[in-house]
Amino acid sequence: MTIFLAVYITLLGLILGSFYNVVALRVPAGESLTAPPSHCTSCGTRLRARDLIPVFSWLASGGKCRHCGTRVSPLYMLGELATGLLFLWSYLKFGLNGSGITAMALSSLAVIVTVADLKFMLIPNKVLLFFLPILLALTLLFPEGPLWLHLLGAVLGGGVILPFALFGGMGMGDVKLFALLGGVIGFHNVLLAFFTACLLGTVVVGTLQLLGIVGRRQPVPFGPWLALGALLAYGYGSQIIGGYLSLIR
Repeated sequence: MTIFLAVYITLLGLILGSFYNVVALRVPAGESLTAPPSHCTSCGTRLRARDLIPVFSWLASGGKCRHCGTRVSPLYMLGELATGLLFLWSYLKFGLNGSGITAMALSSLAVIVTVADLKFMLIPNKVLLFFLPILLALTLLFPEGPLWLHLLGAVLGGGVILPFALFGGMGMGDVKLFALLGGVIGFHNVLLAFFTACLLGTVVVGTLQLLGIVGRRQPVPFGPWLALGALLAYGYGSQIIGGYLSLIR
């Protein structure tokens, strides 16, 4: 039963990941989610069912449009794969309970934000507003502690990013995103999530710069790292904080 559910949840994540790509790429551009139907952005050919199978279609086509041969960004496939794997992680880590469902909701937000921020350097307000009542309801139904900790988490989450946004280092989208994430993961996890995001972002982006993949003056989105830091803090915050405290005693 566990294996069946794990496979089912992974497939659900892959399918939703395909839709999340549509949201992340169309909402910032001001386009409809339903019209026009999925199509090649180069030649305009409408995609058929076999072109829309998550991950597999991209791999089977060699990352190219079957009609015009234009390369298709791996971001599409990676968004689908990431959603499937994050849904699987949520289930294996928490099970099908309140925490597991919350982790899946956070994962969904993380994927959409990551794809949109990488593509447009923008975190859409419409996406944050859509997830706000969902995450608020999940937090009220399945709190990780006293509700005031979640409220303070939202305040601290927005507050820790706001100075960077005011001085141009980040955008207001990052402020609103981390306020939302902070409200879910709670006050006790916010700083851990922030420092984790900074560490991961510095290591990965620094490595890409050394390899010449990313220019040293090229703007780099921070939303994906904030989302990943929040997910790690939500899943492993107590273990990480407990381990750190045991080292300094």
